[in-house]
Amino acid sequence: MILMDIVLMIFSSLILVICILVGVAFMV
Repeated sequence: MILMDIVLMIFSSLILVICILVGVAFMV
């Protein structure tokens, strides 16, 4: 249960970083 929460947290943060990188790439 706790392991799944950690994996989910890492996945969501990774998606957030990717979204920010894509946004910056399109802004430039």
